[in-house]
Amino acid sequence: MQQQSMAAAARAPLAAMRNPAEAAEEVFLTLTVAGQLCGVPVLAVRDVLGVQAITRIPLAPPEVAGSLNLRGRIVTAIDLRRRLGLPPRETGGAMSVVVERDGELYSLLVDEMGEVLPLARAERAPNPPTLDPLWREVSRGVHRMGDRLLILLDVEQVLAIGA
Repeated sequence: MQQQSMAAAARAPLAAMRNPAEAAEEVFLTLTVAGQLCGVPVLAVRDVLGVQAITRIPLAPPEVAGSLNLRGRIVTAIDLRRRLGLPPRETGGAMSVVVERDGELYSLLVDEMGEVLPLARAERAPNPPTLDPLWREVSRGVHRMGDRLLILLDVEQVLAIGA
């Protein structure tokens, strides 16, 4: 009997990989933007970069910081501070979380990288009604992390600039 339950437990992660809806947890990369703790699904992350040289793109929307070169590929850099209506970075450069959408790479410029955390889906809460409407638009929900609130970003919505 014990061998059957151990075998079932070993198969559970495989079933979750085939069907993420069955997974009890989702894994997030945490990051900080203007002091706010945010999370991006690890499955959306293609790369994590330190400070990069960014070339400004003329006539681009204000949220587009420019472009950078990632191993020969042009990557559009999105300033999360601007995208989320936050004040500009005072000093220093931003780190990049590279994500992919429709075959194109985008760099989300953030202040700090955190850690990779598995978060129980059952502990996710809907967006609080007091959350700024702009943030509500790009958030999939929130998690309480001790005395801080982790806002789970919807990468598709973050990249939907001007939509």
